[in-house]
Amino acid sequence: MRLIVGISGASGVLLAVRLLERLRETEVETHVVASKSAEVVLRAETGLNIESIAGLATYYYHPDNLAAAISSGTFRTEGMVVIPCSMKTLAGIATGYSDNLLLRAADVTLKERRKLVLVPRESPLHEIHLENMLRLARMGVIIFMPVPAFYHHPLTVDQVIDHTVSRVLNFFGIECHLEEWKEE
Repeated sequence: MRLIVGISGASGVLLAVRLLERLRETEVETHVVASKSAEVVLRAETGLNIESIAGLATYYYHPDNLAAAISSGTFRTEGMVVIPCSMKTLAGIATGYSDNLLLRAADVTLKERRKLVLVPRESPLHEIHLENMLRLARMGVIIFMPVPAFYHHPLTVDQVIDHTVSRVLNFFGIECHLEEWKEE
């Protein structure tokens, strides 16, 4: 299985780090592209550099490399997740504006009718954000807001992050240890 992971410049880049850590425990081949803004947020929120992300990926691509394999529909994947997804990136995807590899890979995912999961990190939302999300949802894109669940009684931020990442992996049928809702 091949999965494209896009990382944009929204807060919450730790979600992407944890997703890649979890995917390394599987047989999934990861193709990762991070926006230039993601590099800045990565340093600010985690102290990590982009080489750390590249080290977690099977393949890592520079965002300016529009000749990369993931920019073509002939490169078959299960789909793509953008985690976290900034409103700028979401707007670019919604309008077909593909000026970097992350946006182009998402555009290809859409045109090839593959699964696309966006994990937006913004609050509150205004009308343009909501309209862009609605446009994408109507195209079949999964908009997964990383809203924490508490029914599994998390005690740490790591448990909240793990639950969110498990739910994202679940969309792709990737085995994870997702705590399911149980009737009391």
